[in-house]
Amino acid sequence: MPHFTVKLHEEMLDGSTERKLIEALTNAATEVYGEDFRSLVVVELFGIPRHRWGSGGAPATREAVQVTLNMREAGLTRLDPAILITSITDAATEVFGTQIREEVTVHLVGVPAGRSGVGGEVA
Repeated sequence: MPHFTVKLHEEMLDGSTERKLIEALTNAATEVYGEDFRSLVVVELFGIPRHRWGSGGAPATREAVQVTLNMREAGLTRLDPAILITSITDAATEVFGTQIREEVTVHLVGVPAGRSGVGGEVA
């Protein structure tokens, strides 16, 4: 199951942004993997107050988005990772504007077969 974890500044979440970002990330995954993938995508958004996010020893001054996609390792080896990273970055800029592009970080995490589970069963 592809699982997006998104960390962003709390102030970027305004009640409508959440729905737009969940939809944009789901669309990004289905553009790469196909429409059958849509029902499998999970997106979690975590708002972090600006004063609790820092870089270089100081609190952040610019808006930033960090996206981690966890999914089966085999799914990440089927394509060039740059295609997926670009699609995810484009989804974030679609919601927040092109000015944030340089502050979008994407991590792709491949989970080996037998290393995840649902309902107490190895998936």
